[in-house]
Amino acid sequence: MTRATDTDLAPHELRILVAVADAGGFSAGAEALGLTQSAVSHSVRGSERKIGTVLFERGRSGARPTPAGEKAVAHARRTLRLLDVLVAEARGAARSEATQPQGPLRIAAFRSTALHLLPPVLERLRARCPGIEPQVRIVRELGRGTAGEVADGRSDLAIATLDGAHLPAGLVASGLFEESYSLVHPAGHPAPRSLPLVDWVENCGSYTRAWWGAQDWIPRATIEAEDDGAVLSLVSGGHGMAIMPALSLIGATDSIEITDLGPDRPTRRVGYVTTPELAGSAVVRALVRELRAAGSAI
Repeated sequence: MTRATDTDLAPHELRILVAVADAGGFSAGAEALGLTQSAVSHSVRGSERKIGTVLFERGRSGARPTPAGEKAVAHARRTLRLLDVLVAEARGAARSEATQPQGPLRIAAFRSTALHLLPPVLERLRARCPGIEPQVRIVRELGRGTAGEVADGRSDLAIATLDGAHLPAGLVASGLFEESYSLVHPAGHPAPRSLPLVDWVENCGSYTRAWWGAQDWIPRATIEAEDDGAVLSLVSGGHGMAIMPALSLIGATDSIEITDLGPDRPTRRVGYVTTPELAGSAVVRALVRELRAAGSAI
């Protein structure tokens, strides 16, 4: 039998590390957990001693994780989540092999998938598995994006763009569908390619950059909107044209015309990202089943 060692961190120590990181300080973390500040400080010092490095930078304004602390907190979140899954699935197995999966399911998604892909997926998921409690976070697909939420232990599964993206170490990904880009412009405009470009910061990622750079007719954006919804509104109002993926165009009004960009049009691959451990959990498997059904219909 494997014995605990002096370097093992107990679940309560992991919870304290996460609370301090989330709250931004020892006092706030202690308050969130219903503990004294001295108890929290003592626990963090003990964790640092066991790991052998400083996990938080202390200052008058609070405490923030060091690079080592960021790694430790991310692993702490993921470990605590696995403990929750362990309890839920063991209890389910004890009740009945046919018991439906239950418990929270944390999902990170970028805006267009949260608006247009997830609602029918979650509706079917709730109908089949009413015990699952979806919790959706909308995350901008920039930098580490939605996949970073999984890597940091804040989400169980992320809907992410996969082409050209650097997947954080230790995660697994699988494609769901490929999405085409189109030229979007005010309906009836005689020369839409002559219009100024309306864009948003999440657009033109690595999956479209090569194509984008080869198009000498595309000007530099003169208007940069907050998100794809604002882009559609601006194009509808006659302020320019845009190049947008299919999901962003669901529900576009008649004031907008969508023109195919031809056989060499850019595309992006949308899929899901999770951890190897959670990929086998009942709640994640149930969601993936519904996502695959929805992806095959796009």
